[in-house]
Amino acid sequence: MKILSATHYVMFATALLLGSGWSPSGHGASQKLVLTGASTIAPLAGELARRFESLHPATRIDVQTGGSARGINDVRNGVADIGMVSRALKPEERGLHAHAIALDGVGIILHGSNPIAALRRQQIIDIYTGKIVNWKDVGGQDARITVVNKAEGRSTLELFLSYLKLKNSDIRPHVIIGDNVQGIKTVAGNTNAIGYVSIGTAEYETGHGTPIKLLPLDSITASVASVRNGTFPLSRPLNLVTRGMPKGLVRDFIKFARSEQVHDLVKAQYFVPISVR
Repeated sequence: MKILSATHYVMFATALLLGSGWSPSGHGASQKLVLTGASTIAPLAGELARRFESLHPATRIDVQTGGSARGINDVRNGVADIGMVSRALKPEERGLHAHAIALDGVGIILHGSNPIAALRRQQIIDIYTGKIVNWKDVGGQDARITVVNKAEGRSTLELFLSYLKLKNSDIRPHVIIGDNVQGIKTVAGNTNAIGYVSIGTAEYETGHGTPIKLLPLDSITASVASVRNGTFPLSRPLNLVTRGMPKGLVRDFIKFARSEQVHDLVKAQYFVPISVR
């Protein structure tokens, strides 16, 4: 029997692999995507990733949180393939490319036992700037208000401040939180707390028994339905952001994330699907 040299053996094995459809690059090889950024988008991105991986077994997708600012910075620096950004791009970010996958709103939340049913915009401003410190001053119980604010770099903070026409230095918080889940846990654990989070995340949590409630803004109910019909005053796009026009695996994943075949995943996270033609 003829014995193959090491060189001939490698050539022979490679030929067998090529014949079976394996390739050293391209869609046949093991590939990885890294997504970083908004905690609002991360749970949906994780579900999208799992379904995409089931359709593309050689692909692995790593989803990391850290806020929209991280998503922008990581994409710019080449640390991430895709940034998750839960707002529209700013003028100074126009060199990047945003690909909307859903719509969401930002809503005020209180503990479910708080008797307050609504707050005027000026009352919210006065609470967050420390002019109102007791719930009795807005028709509630005699109890000190716990103000929960978002950390810097969170797009939810930026949208909230824009809505109230405030600067972050104007806010007088008692608790500073990061992601939506942390904000919801904080308010659910404190009967006198007030916070603001993703409407989609809040609706999901209330549907699963978490003791919080959403307040209307400008007399408009804070709900996925009002975001969908365009009446809610504080809504935003949920974007996947790339440094250039997406190519290859990045393009394929974004196209998948914007397709009708994942609308069930978008709705399951209580977001509003976007139809892309």
